[in-house]
Amino acid sequence: MTNTIHPNAVIDPSAQIGEGTTIGPFCVIGANVKIGKNCILHSHVVIDCHAEIGDDNEFFPFVSLMKPQDLKYNNEPTHIVIGNKNRIREYVTINPGTVGDNSLTLIGDNNLLMIGVHIAHDCVVGSGNVLANNATLAGHVHIGNNVVIGGLSAFHQFVRVGDHAMIGGMSGVENDVIPYGLVMGERARLAGLNLVGLERRGFDKSDIQILMKAFKQVFMGKEGTFKERLAKASKDYADNDVAATMLNFATEDHTRPLCQPK
Repeated sequence: MTNTIHPNAVIDPSAQIGEGTTIGPFCVIGANVKIGKNCILHSHVVIDCHAEIGDDNEFFPFVSLMKPQDLKYNNEPTHIVIGNKNRIREYVTINPGTVGDNSLTLIGDNNLLMIGVHIAHDCVVGSGNVLANNATLAGHVHIGNNVVIGGLSAFHQFVRVGDHAMIGGMSGVENDVIPYGLVMGERARLAGLNLVGLERRGFDKSDIQILMKAFKQVFMGKEGTFKERLAKASKDYADNDVAATMLNFATEDHTRPLCQPK
């Protein structure tokens, strides 16, 4: 198997290109880039930073992986690592990490990044996520797995989003979003659980019912403080993996507060 590289592509001789990868016209690939097998770079893709890209990824025109938009960045050799089978659509921008964090921006497998998505420095994006058009992650944002993010949504620095959450379109997310949470709004508030997403993912109905009970006890209960309700629920539902995932996320140390209902 051989590569297909357009004669108008500009590729540094030290870049590593895997077998079966196609690089279209006017792409620019820098010296510190490693691209895996069977990737497609359609045209006008620029990857000019320390980047390691896995297999079977597809990059559409005008995708850019370049220096972070951080005034403290001073040309340190920080990295982007992208997994396998991601679809990265037109005008997506992804920035490498910075030495102020882990020097790494990390993207997992099987993600769809739609037109105009921005992933800033030091972000961690898991696998199976859908980021709709023009969703924007500020620096140090962590997105879990199987998250759906609506178009034109924006995320504050250091926000965490748990697995299977859903973010409504045009939301401004300033606070952490629990796993399975549904948030929306100009200043996003927790609107409940992503029940449709859980059903589509094949979650057991009994687990969903237990999760709903734990959610109501913590976020809608009237007895005690929020921390007291959270501590009690963590004991009450410790034997259920689905509920425990939500409750453990809520009890972890974090920079941002949790997104709460109105």
